[in-house]
Amino acid sequence: MSFGENLQTIRKKNQLSQEALAEMLGVSRQAVSKWELGEGYPEVDKLLILSQKLNVSLDSLLGSEKPTTISQDVKAPDTIKIISPHEGVIINASKVTRSQQFRGGKNSPKFALFASDGNDSSRWGPQNTFLAWYRNLEDVTRELTEIQTALEAGTASYTLQYSVKCKHNLLRTIET
Repeated sequence: MSFGENLQTIRKKNQLSQEALAEMLGVSRQAVSKWELGEGYPEVDKLLILSQKLNVSLDSLLGSEKPTTISQDVKAPDTIKIISPHEGVIINASKVTRSQQFRGGKNSPKFALFASDGNDSSRWGPQNTFLAWYRNLEDVTRELTEIQTALEAGTASYTLQYSVKCKHNLLRTIET
C-alpha cells in the first residue's frame, strides 16, 4: 500500500475526519486530502507527529509494512481511546471527569473535560490530561454519558462530539 492509502486507512481506523487530522497537525484539510491522494507527502516533522498521535510506526505510514498499531502494554478492558480533535489530544483513558463551572465572559467556555490513563507511576498518582472545553453543563454531561456508553459497549475509541473550539490568549479562553 502507498503512504496515502495507509494514512487514509489509519485515519479512518482512529475515527478522524480529514479536517480533524489537519487541525491536529496544524495544516489544511486540503493538505491531508493531497497526501491521501498520493499528490504529496508531509514534512518529516509532520510524519513524526502523525506516528505519535495515531500510535503507528513510520514504516506503517510510509508503506514498507502493513499498517498496525504500535504494540503497547495490554490495555485494560476498562479503558477507551479518546480523541479530542479541537485540542489534538489522543489518550487511552480509564477515568474522565469534568471541571466545576468556570466564571468568565459571555463567550468563554464554562466547563472543561479531563482524562486520566490510570497510570500510578507518578509520585502523585495518575496525571490528568486536558481534553476539551464545553459551552454548558448539558453538553459536557452529554459527552460524559456517551463516553460511558461507548466504554460499556466495548468500543475501542471515541471522538469528542460536543466540545467547542476556543482561542487562547494570556488572560482568557474565548470560544470561536
